[in-house]
Amino acid sequence: MATLTEGKRTADFIVSEANGYRSREKGIIDTGVTGTIEPGTVVGIVTATGHYATYNPGNADGTETVAGVLYEGGAADDERTVMVRDCEVRASDLAWFDGATTNQIETGTEALAALGIVAR
Repeated sequence: MATLTEGKRTADFIVSEANGYRSREKGIIDTGVTGTIEPGTVVGIVTATGHYATYNPGNADGTETVAGVLYEGGAADDERTVMVRDCEVRASDLAWFDGATTNQIETGTEALAALGIVAR
């Protein structure tokens, strides 16, 4: 029998958000992104392009600063929705960069809280 696996679904990580679309902004996934970024990925903004890519505190391109959480999956050059303020998210459903340590995740979670994105 075949085994079916399903990836993360759009907005599955959201517990609650502000009325209307106040928690959300539109943005472009950076051209330097390889493959697809899944919903719930913590993202930063590449300074040179103003586009979103996976947050990583080891980078020096702007993505070392948390800017939000990707609402829906996407690949390079896709326009996508990003949760950037005033919402609650399920911490266990957030996606972090490969190799993220517990301390780096805690620091990233604190940075999300500073944006008004509370991980529960």
